[in-house]
Formats: sequence, C-alpha cells, structure tokens
Amino acid sequence: MAGGLAALLDDVAVIAKMASAAGTKAVGVIIDDAAVTPRYVTGFHPSRELPMIWKIAKGSFINKAIVIAALMALSEFAPWILTPLLMLGGAYLVYEGAEKVWEFFRGKPDGHAQGGKPVSEQGPEQEAKMVRGAITTDFVLSAEIMMISLNEIGEATFWQRLITLIVVGIGITVLVYGVVALIVKMDDIGLQMAKGEREGSQKFGRFLVNAMPHVLTTLQVVGVVAMLWVGGHILLNGTSELGWTAPYNLLHTITDPVAEAAGGFAAWVVDTLLSAVIGFLVGSVLVGILHFTPLGHKDHAEPAEETAAH
Repeated sequence: MAGGLAALLDDVAVIAKMASAAGTKAVGVIIDDAAVTPRYVTGFHPSRELPMIWKIAKGSFINKAIVIAALMALSEFAPWILTPLLMLGGAYLVYEGAEKVWEFFRGKPDGHAQGGKPVSEQGPEQEAKMVRGAITTDFVLSAEIMMISLNEIGEATFWQRLITLIVVGIGITVLVYGVVALIVKMDDIGLQMAKGEREGSQKFGRFLVNAMPHVLTTLQVVGVVAMLWVGGHILLNGTSELGWTAPYNLLHTITDPVAEAAGGFAAWVVDTLLSAVIGFLVGSVLVGILHFTPLGHKDHAEPAEETAAH
C-alpha cells in the first residue's frame, strides 16, 4: 500500500514537473493568446463582455480537447510529422507577428467598426461573429501551445503525456481567460472606484481607467514580440532536427561566448533577440509572398471596391 502510494506520488510529481516545463516553454504563445483576446470584446456593451469571454473560453476548452486527441494519435502512429507541424505553427506565428509590425508602420487601422457603426450598435450577429473569430484564432494558438508542450515532454509514457497535456490545457485556459476577464473589466472596476467617497479610492480608480489603454497596448507589443521570438526559435530548432543545422549552430556560435562571458541569462536574452529577428525576417518573407498572391490581392482590393461603390 505504501509502495503504491509512493509510486502514485512519484507519477504526480513527474507529471507536475513536465506540465511546468511545458507551460514555461509555451509562455510566448500564452502571452500572445492573452494579448489577442481582449480586442475581440472591445467596443461591446460592458454587460456583454464577460458572457463573450465565457463563450470564447468554452470554445478554447473544446479546441484543446480536439488538439490533444489529434496530437496523441499522431505521437503514437506518426511521430515524424510532429516537427513539421510544429514548424508550420512557428511559421504562422512569425507571419502573424511580422504582419502586425508592418501594419503598425503602415498605420493600418483596426477594423472593428464595420459599416460606419461601432460594434456596440451592430447587434448579436456581430457579437457572434467576433466570438467565432476569437475561437478560430484560439484554435491556432491552442494547437501551437499543445505542440510545444508535447515537444517538451520528451520520452514519457502515453498516459503521462496525455495527463500532462490535459493539465497544461486546463491550466492555461483558466489562466488566460481569467486574466483576460480581469483586464477587460478593469476599467469598469476603476470607474466604480472613482465614484466612491474616499479620495484614495477615487484616485486609484482614475489611475486604473487611465492605465488600461496603456496596459492593452503593452500587451499587444509583448504579444507580437513573443510571437516572433517563439516562432523564430521553433523554426531554428525544427530545421536543426530535420538536418539543416547551420542556422541553429550559427545562433549558438553567437550565444555560447555570451554565456561564458556574462552568464546564462545574458545568453538567453541574446538568443531571444536573435530568434525574434530571424522570426521577423522569415515572417516578412511570408507576408510578402502571401500578400502578393492573387488571393492576397483580392482580400486587399475588397475595401477599395466597397469604398468606390459607396
């Protein structure tokens, strides 16, 4: 009995360590998930924000269940495909990150208001559309988080891998959408505090209201950097595992002397920056390719055609 309990506790400890390591490696995508989601509920009536976040969170749980089932099947019957799939997700991340950087420099506006109306005046159809868009985006990010997590687990047993992915999936979903709900409602909390009778409460409430736009902007910037860094690192590791080791070796040729001279943290910073630069360069190439295809031209032409029609 004691031996069985000790073995059980040992398995729990192993799974906890694997879940912690997997979640840490996926932190860049987690940050991006938390940074992306608030924009889908921005502009709606405050009474609809939390219900929308709950709908997106439920969709995220379903997404992760689908992804985990698919990944477990692939890891058992076609493990060779996991690295290419991980790299495909990395390519998506660097594309999205680079596209956001170029949109910033081009001054492209956010397209939440459609037809000249703010989203709060467009009815339940627009709300449903935004929820669907958020769940679709979450599916891609969830797949990337789960693939990174599975890649970090290593040579664990089937059940250890499955339980670890379930723990990571539940934990990350609760964390991300809990943080998103807090961020989205923070300005409402600030407004209520600003109406209070105590001067200290009023000042802090006004501080929260004024700070939230800056917090959202910072999250978006951090999310973009995280996409480029994580995506670039995935591509470097993937090309090395598939046999093209030159880019990965070049990175370590730069970071290894830094580690010897200034320590591991300095080397990690340099590694992160270089991975982000590589991610931006690869992402920019993908942006150029995809935006110059006939499909890309069609997508970008539609707004102009609509404007001309009006």
